[in-house]
Amino acid sequence: MNTSLKTTPLNKWHNDAGANMADFGGYEMPLWYNTGVKNEHLSVLKSAGIFDTSHMACISVKGDGAFTLLNYCFTRDLTPLNIGRCVYGAFLNQAGHCIDDAIVYKFCDTDFMVCVNAGMGASIAAHLTENKGADPVSIKDLTDKIAKMDIQGLNSARVLTKLVQNPEEVFKKIPYFSFKGNFNENLFGQSDVKLLDGTPVLLSRSGYTGEFGFEIFLNLNSIVQLWTDILAAGQELGITACGLGARDSLRAGACLPLSHQDIGHWKFINHPWDFALPYTEDKKSFSKKFIGHDALLKKSDSFIYPFVGDSLRKVSTGDKTQVLDNNKNNIGQVLTCATDMGITRHKGNIVSINSRDLPEGLKIKGISCGFVMVDQKLNPDTALTLQEGKRIIKATIVTDIRPDRTARKKIDNFI
Repeated sequence: MNTSLKTTPLNKWHNDAGANMADFGGYEMPLWYNTGVKNEHLSVLKSAGIFDTSHMACISVKGDGAFTLLNYCFTRDLTPLNIGRCVYGAFLNQAGHCIDDAIVYKFCDTDFMVCVNAGMGASIAAHLTENKGADPVSIKDLTDKIAKMDIQGLNSARVLTKLVQNPEEVFKKIPYFSFKGNFNENLFGQSDVKLLDGTPVLLSRSGYTGEFGFEIFLNLNSIVQLWTDILAAGQELGITACGLGARDSLRAGACLPLSHQDIGHWKFINHPWDFALPYTEDKKSFSKKFIGHDALLKKSDSFIYPFVGDSLRKVSTGDKTQVLDNNKNNIGQVLTCATDMGITRHKGNIVSINSRDLPEGLKIKGISCGFVMVDQKLNPDTALTLQEGKRIIKATIVTDIRPDRTARKKIDNFI
């Protein structure tokens, strides 16, 4: 183990399980286990998988000025956000570049939690502090003080019903991007969601795979037990421990960005995640003022699009790979290129293993997919060539990637 890296409470479990470990955001994290990325990816689409996400950071934002501060610093308009709901958006600088993307949770009008990416707790806490002015706001970086894990996939709720008190009440009326459970100064000292042993948790119906599932926040001392309990409770359903490799391929197929890779030091606009911006109805302006507002309203020459490849094959990201148009002009760079093992082409369309009425015997082989950033507007179905040295991949611009995702479906389908 690289002793300069931070570890999560599950680090020993990962190493004992033979995980392939690597540096991610300053933490030693599992990339995959002996099951392999393909099987871990498919387990989420077919049943369920669990992910260690304790490397992510939480920030508590409280006080009479909490809403005003967050609404100014965050891209999403928090005005319609109800108690018990959470919302995705980003924190930008004055140039309109993304510092980090995040999810904001609302406990009450004066109490919020912000969940950010690995290593970003101190940066976002400092960003909020710099912009709070004289407003009465308490900002606390809770990095490494909270444990977190995700359970994603069709059987997520079926597994969790075996492990929580009053499951009928917990899983009643919990729509997409809502949560149950309380967060306080005692780090989940009180909660209306408890495990069978009384451990309090915050249960959020959200995740980073595009599939039905939950993110679970709890105290550091309880996560190893919950992790092993979930694996035991889900064994007959085929639940699998998943590493960051499957997390990356699942999020790419779900058309979700990776911070500091798909969003970063360029304007947070002209991308597939327009829902993270508070556009007016005509999409010519914004409904509120926020940091980066003015910069985003000025012309931007970068455009980000999702693509699908012609096979399983991938290319690298960064300067070594070119994005070529039909005239072989280099028009940009590849931001993400992964393989979604749960999709294939059928009669000119992309289908998923969860698509209905698939023909008998159809083999789902997987397709490479991801995001390109180019210097011009492109239409859906535009053909491109992704080239890395002698490796060439034919790709097509699309509006979405993996069809028939389950994240937004009613929970009644999964109980």
